[in-house]
Amino acid sequence: MKKITSYLFALLVITSLSSVKVVGQAKDDLKGNISISGAFALYPLTVKWAEEFRKLHPNVKFDISAGGAGKGMTDALAKMVDIGLVSREISPEEVKKGAFAIAVTKDAVVPTVSAANPNIKDILANGLDHDAAVNVFITGKAKTWGQAIGTKSAVPIRIYTRSDACGAGETWAKYLGKKQEDLLGVGVFGDPGLAQAVSKDPSGIAYNNIGYAYDAKTKKPNPGIKVLPLDINNNGKIDPDENFYDTMDAIVNAIATGKYPSPPARDLYFVTSGKPVKKELVEFIKWSLTEGQKYVLESGYIIISKEKLDAGLEKVK
Repeated sequence: MKKITSYLFALLVITSLSSVKVVGQAKDDLKGNISISGAFALYPLTVKWAEEFRKLHPNVKFDISAGGAGKGMTDALAKMVDIGLVSREISPEEVKKGAFAIAVTKDAVVPTVSAANPNIKDILANGLDHDAAVNVFITGKAKTWGQAIGTKSAVPIRIYTRSDACGAGETWAKYLGKKQEDLLGVGVFGDPGLAQAVSKDPSGIAYNNIGYAYDAKTKKPNPGIKVLPLDINNNGKIDPDENFYDTMDAIVNAIATGKYPSPPARDLYFVTSGKPVKKELVEFIKWSLTEGQKYVLESGYIIISKEKLDAGLEKVK
């Protein structure tokens, strides 16, 4: 009798484990491939989303590359990738060509300088007002750091800009009332390249997405870089309510609360060629707008409004 009872118990355990396995498999029946390219700004969060999504759906494979928002848009419209990462507003012309855009998060572009700049104390104390930024990046009238920040410094300014079509360049130029092609400076490819160039030049100035100006782990500016504060009220100094650049958390909060202007703060988009139809693609986008949002803040981005998230979900239904 004991043997029969033991046998029945073992059979029950095996049956129960089999049932659990079947349920688990039912959750993981999603499969396929998703290709993504585009904005450096959205690349780190997209990689994080893909990693977490694959924990739920391991049979979905991702191919993700960063090459700038221009490449992301071009690749998406040409159907070379499933999703283009775009870090700027979508133009009416792009919409006419079939660009189907969904806002997924938000970040900002910030001006950056070398931590070794001989004027760094004055730069951080005085900041850069809007007119000075125009005179540095657009007209070239401000040729020295003294002319840019209102001191007597004769140290020349060396400007670095993006060589690739990108959301960061377009957004920074929009803040200055122009287009990316109007920005002065030595062209450097990509966000990492631009950050590296300015960090190595004590006279340099550039602009970066916050994800490349700050270290995601320490939340401090990346080694060799300082974020140049914006003198928003144009009074020649950085007031306490304008001083939110010491950490990534501080700038993220300033963007979320509207203290940091927009632009250069901006929404970031997933762009597809027409409404997405692939099941795995639709599910990934929906997941990014819902469960995936819990990874936004920890990754150094800003959660967009519930209205925008809901609008995105409605678009992919």
